[in-house]
Amino acid sequence: MARTVVGSAVVVREKYYWPDAQLNIWTIIMLATAGLILGVSAQFMMIQNTMRLQTPWILPYGVTVGALTIVFIIVELILIAQRRLLPGVMMLLSFILLVLFITGIIGTAIQLFGGPNINNQCNAYVFNRRERGASLETLAWLQQQSICQSWQAAFAFWIIGSVFMVWMMVMASQVNQNQYD
Repeated sequence: MARTVVGSAVVVREKYYWPDAQLNIWTIIMLATAGLILGVSAQFMMIQNTMRLQTPWILPYGVTVGALTIVFIIVELILIAQRRLLPGVMMLLSFILLVLFITGIIGTAIQLFGGPNINNQCNAYVFNRRERGASLETLAWLQQQSICQSWQAAFAFWIIGSVFMVWMMVMASQVNQNQYD
């Protein structure tokens, strides 16, 4: 412990011990999650623009949340390199991103399963059909299948991101209580 000198302040830093394996797994999964959501949303925005259709709000939202998540992870890595990763900061930012990810789940679910939904159209026109051979119809069917599977992957990764944000809040709470000594 440091001594107190009259007239000056003493700064005491508490050290936090993060579990390396869990933090690395979390970072890798979240980079994949953010990259997939960002990439799929950007691709769909390009498709909508090329077809001169209106862009649903969930697409630019996905690009934004994916980019914010990548920025969050870059900040996390910088703080790790400087040995200044604070549990409180991680809990706060993870909670903010958790709310954004839950909103993404809801928005994607509305597109996939609500009203004239994408999932029914994919089942009716893509998944219940098989095209074979070197033809324009086969190429179109493959692209439609890719689009349908991209919607499903985006929905799944919104859920994965939410679960991993909760995991980060739990892990940061345990680090804050020094349970990883």
